[in-house]
Amino acid sequence: MIRPATPADIPAIRALIVALAVYEREPDAVKASEADLHEALFGAKPLAEAVLAEVDGKPVGIALFFTNFSTWAGKGGLYLEDLFVVPEARGLGLGKALLVHLAGIAVARGYARFEWSVLDWNEPAIGFYKGLGAVMQDEWTKMRVDGEALTALAQG
Repeated sequence: MIRPATPADIPAIRALIVALAVYEREPDAVKASEADLHEALFGAKPLAEAVLAEVDGKPVGIALFFTNFSTWAGKGGLYLEDLFVVPEARGLGLGKALLVHLAGIAVARGYARFEWSVLDWNEPAIGFYKGLGAVMQDEWTKMRVDGEALTALAQG
């Protein structure tokens, strides 16, 4: 079952994010507290949304996403920040079900596209995504400024 996350799901959401960080070889990278996640997902100005995949009433997968914008299309887009299914629930079709659900949201909202990033070493995920019709955007390189570099840039 795929369903929208609720405020009561915050502990499970954080646990799934931590499990994803472990899978992505960054076990200590998660700094977001439950309070941070509650504010981001359910606060006065939500920054993101999440849907959960459940098996026997237990959350075992998550898709966390937000709206972006295409200036060329003049329309919004759906950006998938995190997709994760716990190892013991893999092979049940939950990853595909989460992506199908998000594609349905994008279509229903009239978005121009549905995008996400994947680690270049994650060959199983790359193959899975290609099998669903996703196309790699090799001509684009992701850029990021954070931490002290972000603070320095903000100061000019």
